[in-house]
Amino acid sequence: MMDHFGGINTLLSCVCYDGFGVCVPQRTPDAVCRSIAAASANLLPTTPTFLNMLLASEAWRHHDLSSLRMISYGAEPMPDATLRRVSEIFPQAQLKQTYGLSELGVLRSNSADRQSLWLRVGGAGFATRIVDNVLHVRSVSNMVGYLNAPNPIDEDGWMNTGDVVEERDGMIRFLGRVSEIINVGGQKVFPAEVESVLLDAPRVIEATVYGRHHPLLGQAVCARVSLEGEEDSESAGYRLRRYCSSRLAKFKVPMHIETIQLASQSNERSKKNRAIRE
Repeated sequence: MMDHFGGINTLLSCVCYDGFGVCVPQRTPDAVCRSIAAASANLLPTTPTFLNMLLASEAWRHHDLSSLRMISYGAEPMPDATLRRVSEIFPQAQLKQTYGLSELGVLRSNSADRQSLWLRVGGAGFATRIVDNVLHVRSVSNMVGYLNAPNPIDEDGWMNTGDVVEERDGMIRFLGRVSEIINVGGQKVFPAEVESVLLDAPRVIEATVYGRHHPLLGQAVCARVSLEGEEDSESAGYRLRRYCSSRLAKFKVPMHIETIQLASQSNERSKKNRAIRE
């Protein structure tokens, strides 16, 4: 949306590269697919959550999306299961993970391959470093500061992004935000890891993992899932906990799983809604 940096960056890209932007009447999978087909659009800039909604809706089956040459995604971690399915459904499109911050700008990114979540970020005008597994970025064109709030950029020009990463052979993989880490008895759990396992489970079309207060462990892992077809919440929870137990360490397995409608999984910006609902 235009009140966030991603929307402004998309508009400026259209202007800089002599292209045109397609404004959708609604931010629903069917409306987006219809607009892509009508305009023969080449690029779909989106989020992993919206791509999950697109897959679940099967709107892609009812519109000609062969014009797409690139699907760029960012703003939150991409589950492996979602990336695999998108890659299979859109074989003609390049899949590009993007990374940028309102405070610093958009970094160049280069993935290992279209189905890999490992990438390099940086490029001219940017420097990166990793401190305690958290990505720090320095830019030659960073913002001056916030109004009536502390400046997040230190005196040497570095900004702590709050994004936890794993590093391997000069490439990184985003694990999640520091603020989203679930602390289970001193053990760290990244929601994206558990979500990726749940999305691989039969009949799960979307999953959102979050932490809830626990009197003994500090926090407990909980999940909201949307399912294909009818299944009562108790049976689904039992089935999915067993599935997770075979693929995750015990402390990562959700203690509580509830089933909800797909539309309730995301906010107005097509990102996961991790708010705790009591």
